[in-house]
Amino acid sequence: MVAPAPRPPAGRYGPEPTDGTRRLQRLALAAAVVVTMVLLAWIGAGVIRDPVIWQDVGYRVDGPTSTEVTFDVTTPLGAGATCRVQALSSSYAQVGVLDVPVPPADTRTRRVTVTIPTVELAVTAVVQDCAPVG
Repeated sequence: MVAPAPRPPAGRYGPEPTDGTRRLQRLALAAAVVVTMVLLAWIGAGVIRDPVIWQDVGYRVDGPTSTEVTFDVTTPLGAGATCRVQALSSSYAQVGVLDVPVPPADTRTRRVTVTIPTVELAVTAVVQDCAPVG
């Protein structure tokens, strides 16, 4: 026979919960679960709605006036995108920016290489954002 767990002294951790309090706690937990599910569905719909994915591949600093950046863009078949690439200085200042059209193609992933004009020496270049066209 298993002995029940000892109970703390009455009132030690606040008043004993009543049936109404327990019911309210269950209702609050159910509401939190519903809100979480709605939030996850909303985030998932955003990922599906904006199907452009990009991946930085590399960069090459050509000097104080230009930097070359290479990246992969994945879109649905036959869809295009516009990607904004940026070159950054050692203090993370944007020293060059370029909007790059990525035309529709018969493959989902395309490798793109462009040269960004810069106003001073960059130390890195990355894709800032990509968005579907149309």
